[in-house]
Amino acid sequence: MKPHWWGTLLYVPVLYGLGWLASRPLLLLAPSWRTDQVDLAGLAVSLLLLLLTLPLRLRRVWQDPQPWQRLGLAVPLALALRSGVRGLLKALVLLLLVAAALVLAGQAQWLGELNSALLINGLLLLVGVGFAEELLFRGWLWGELELQVGARRALLLQALIFALLHPWYRAPGLLGGLILLGLVLALQRRADGGSLWGAIGLHGGLVGGWFLVQKGLLQISPAAPGWWVGPGGADINPIGGLIGWIGLAALLWARRHWWAQPLP
Repeated sequence: MKPHWWGTLLYVPVLYGLGWLASRPLLLLAPSWRTDQVDLAGLAVSLLLLLLTLPLRLRRVWQDPQPWQRLGLAVPLALALRSGVRGLLKALVLLLLVAAALVLAGQAQWLGELNSALLINGLLLLVGVGFAEELLFRGWLWGELELQVGARRALLLQALIFALLHPWYRAPGLLGGLILLGLVLALQRRADGGSLWGAIGLHGGLVGGWFLVQKGLLQISPAAPGWWVGPGGADINPIGGLIGWIGLAALLWARRHWWAQPLP
């Protein structure tokens, strides 16, 4: 059974809108909260609604009686741990590549300054961004697209949508990096036998790990060119620069065997 395209198009925006509306009373009940804190609370509500409604949607629209298994979350513990660690290790390798390239080029110096606040923020980014975005894009969206357009086109389309829904418009190079990342994460899930935990580890490890690199481990020179290190100024995004492109392209090439392999 194929989902209706309008259902796929509206499902997440409706959940986001409900979360946004649910968080607005906080502006009156907690006037000391900043707008960004209220928006973050709205995102948390939207994620909760996603977790509550996804099983219902998969059972009703996909006709799948085991929704969490289909999404790649309900897998044997050994597989979850193995794939999650593999994803984290790949994130570490990519981060080391970027950091080494910057230091060797004289565009960054080692600080090695970490504290508990930075570590907690990095961990929250790892878990929050990695889990939420992978459940949404490599879990639900990829599955919906496969039912509608087939496996090969769905692989490309999910990466394109993933990239377009991120703020890339001021830095076109970032769009290409995001597409590469979307493909790498999808192939990671295929290589892990359908487990989503490897993609969560890789994605979350990159986001949380780069936060630690930029905020505590390295001091990056303001003169480092954006085409090389990535756009963003004070908050650099390395996947939009040549270093990140090289690392993601190498990882994509290493996963080329899984390009034509369907999800279990």
